[in-house]
Amino acid sequence: CDAIAPEGLDLLSSRAEVVDAMSWDRGRLLGMIGEAEGVIIRSATTLDAEIIEAASKLRVIARAGVGVDNIDLDAATRRGVTVVNTPTGNTIAAADSALKSGRWAKRESIGRQLYRKTLGIIGIGKIGQEVARRARAFEMTIVAHDPFVPEGRIRELGAEPLALDELLERSDVVSLHAALNEDSRHMLAAPQFEAMKPGALLVNCARGALVDEDALLDALTSGHLGGAALDVFEGEPEPNPDLVRLDSVVATPHVAASTHEAQALVAREAVEQVLDVLAGGRPRWPVNVPALTAEEMAAVGPYLPLAEALGVLQAALLSGPPERAAVHVHGAAEEHLRVVAEHFLVGLLRVIAEEPVNHVNAPVIAAERGLQVSRGASTDPRGYSEFVETLVADGQTQTSVAGALLDRDQARIVEIAGFGVDLRPANTVLLVWNQRPDRPGFVGTIGRILGEASINILGIQVGHEVLNGCGLMAVTVSEPISADVRDEIRRLESVARLEVVAFDA
Repeated sequence: CDAIAPEGLDLLSSRAEVVDAMSWDRGRLLGMIGEAEGVIIRSATTLDAEIIEAASKLRVIARAGVGVDNIDLDAATRRGVTVVNTPTGNTIAAADSALKSGRWAKRESIGRQLYRKTLGIIGIGKIGQEVARRARAFEMTIVAHDPFVPEGRIRELGAEPLALDELLERSDVVSLHAALNEDSRHMLAAPQFEAMKPGALLVNCARGALVDEDALLDALTSGHLGGAALDVFEGEPEPNPDLVRLDSVVATPHVAASTHEAQALVAREAVEQVLDVLAGGRPRWPVNVPALTAEEMAAVGPYLPLAEALGVLQAALLSGPPERAAVHVHGAAEEHLRVVAEHFLVGLLRVIAEEPVNHVNAPVIAAERGLQVSRGASTDPRGYSEFVETLVADGQTQTSVAGALLDRDQARIVEIAGFGVDLRPANTVLLVWNQRPDRPGFVGTIGRILGEASINILGIQVGHEVLNGCGLMAVTVSEPISADVRDEIRRLESVARLEVVAFDA
């Protein structure tokens, strides 16, 4: 929808059909976007809820840049659309930008050293980290505030984590690198400026609306703040003239990322992520789902199909709408419980929900249905080194099913409602509760019925446990099981319960 560098456009054109919508008005975009599987925008195009709702085939939105305030994230997430941005493509340019006045005013141009001053970084994402790296060259003390980054990670980056108020009180220079949303809008207003050191400097190369510009103007004209460097403004492209004309303000027209190299890298990162999502993978820089590094994905990836399979199995065992669910993990994925739980919900909800479900919108759909989901580390992994247990309560019963990874990539169902099994989660599985487990011939009877229906049996397991007078048999078959066959099996005198689990549906 907006111009991107040729390096990205060429890559995209080699792999996908590309439609140039840069000249379209809103009406044409609404009428045509229903055919799009991916959309790439910069800052000129706004994708609101109406447009996203009209995009019936849409799977990914890429923002070629950092800020995503021109995308309705709630609407995209509800529709299961992955939103990505490109936080590293323009990182170096944004961290290195400077303004030269071009005016020979030596007497009045007395500056201040950065050497051993305190730099406060609000938002220590990719750009904030690059600013910190450069600040260390001046031996600056770096403090940071970011509610989305664990304190331990901030310390690893060489910064001291602080609450916002304390950061403002201690910093000689405050640099803003936060994302704009309803919670962060005007995060720096009159009380925050009053808390800053007399003579402190403010740098904002993130989003103009993070700052209450009227309050900033007052703090600068009063002399409480020593100066501000602003590349972004609330009223772009017409910023407040009273603010930008101040001698204590250095102003540029939102060009901190405007280098040829940065634009090329942003375009390529946006395109690569669109192609990753459309190929069924996870993007590198997602906005509305957890971001995983390649190393993290290697650790958690094998758990995700297992978690989805456990969700499918739980859906087959429900007696009514699910009310509560819990996901407990033991092993390498313990650090990524949210991701594992999301994929469990995909398996559970794709069976019972009457709408498309994926890992983006599964938590939203669960919340809309009143399904309460908890997650944590497993306290009883049954001796397995990599283990996932799920519990679902539906108002009548609570059912536990568990799975394990053997040799890191071989997923197995190892427990179904108290019965120990070793079941590969694939194909279609017939679960039969036999209330006369001590009588011979039951396996043969089931085999005969399936054989007469020309249903190929791939494997049979009979549990050793007897619970509430019943045993459990799991029969894996290669074809769907018709209603007639199910009814014939249910009519057997010894069958207490029958459920069909379609893992590959």
